[in-house]
Amino acid sequence: MDRPINTDALKSEIREAVINRKSNACPMMVRLAWHASGTYDKNSKTGGSNGSTMRFHPESTDDANKGLSISRDMLHLVKVNNPEISYADLWTYAGCCAVEFLGGPQVNHQFGRVDHTDGRYAPENGRLPDAKQGAQHLRDVFYRMGFNDQEIVALSGAHTLGSCHLVRSGFDGPWTRNPLKFDNEYFRNLMFLEWKQKVWDGPVQFVDVQTEELMMLPTDMALKSDPEFRKYAELYANNEEKFFEDFSASFAKLISLGCPEKQPEQVTDLDRESAKFRQAAMHGSLGPVKALSKTADVHQLEKSSGRSALHKAAFWGHVETVEFLTKELNLNVNQQDYNGDTPLHDAARFGHLNVVKVLLEGRANNTVRNNEGKTVLEVAQQYEKHDVSAYLQNFVN
Repeated sequence: MDRPINTDALKSEIREAVINRKSNACPMMVRLAWHASGTYDKNSKTGGSNGSTMRFHPESTDDANKGLSISRDMLHLVKVNNPEISYADLWTYAGCCAVEFLGGPQVNHQFGRVDHTDGRYAPENGRLPDAKQGAQHLRDVFYRMGFNDQEIVALSGAHTLGSCHLVRSGFDGPWTRNPLKFDNEYFRNLMFLEWKQKVWDGPVQFVDVQTEELMMLPTDMALKSDPEFRKYAELYANNEEKFFEDFSASFAKLISLGCPEKQPEQVTDLDRESAKFRQAAMHGSLGPVKALSKTADVHQLEKSSGRSALHKAAFWGHVETVEFLTKELNLNVNQQDYNGDTPLHDAARFGHLNVVKVLLEGRANNTVRNNEGKTVLEVAQQYEKHDVSAYLQNFVN
């Protein structure tokens, strides 16, 4: 993509799509990302999240993916608003965001997946784990993808979210008391509670002896009965921080299987100092701004938004910082960000009249139009900032 993705804005759109008055679909988003990725075969180099092949036959018909069309539909408007982002990137990023939204660790996500146009690369059914089976099946499936025993157990910790539903998997019930909180309760329940086989007409599953309100699948119980799996399950039951660390790494690996390799972006010391400089400007911390101006590239723009330190200071109405940036450092008062906004647009939008005056004194151009085609005056009028509008109408360049 030519333009870096504003991940903060994208994350906000995803949050609105999946957490609202109608639902909290975060567990489904984790499942979507997981199932889109978990078809990878390291030997044939097929499957995985690249291509978003779940849209096509035969992957779309896999019983393991029942109900996931709802998850994909929930992200439809996000895709419409961000046509440059592939479904493959959107599904996997939504899964990472969902973990974070529910209190879990941040998961590294690299963009760059593409969408295939048909099902010629869609893997056959049966590559995803079968919950009715045991330890050897887990190893067969996960070793095929390139995971080890520790990673198998860490990824199984995703069961701390959500519940099983009869109409989708044939199983029924939650693993934890709070299915909308990402923590290590799944492992604590698995290792510290007593379990018995549920008496019912459905497939084999287990319920906790004390209340019979929680459930575990045969594949879950394998983590307790298999000696190698058990040592990691015990570790995570006793150490949530370690679980978060290992889950984050394993999930990042999972969603990247079969994806185009991307060289990690090199971040220099100058980049770090420049980011600190922009952050200080955003907070109006004039002392740190002055100090950091000696070690930073003060003109460097934020890669995700195209915004300068002056944009950030003007946005929040920090007059003294704006004066220093314009008069002492000569930052470009007419720099446009990826929305086409200048610092003057930002100041006008939020009614920062004194900042507007400083920018105009610094020869800011009040006729520049942003991506919505609006001048600074039109933005001020749109947000009903009457004092700013009046000043702009009377201002003569």
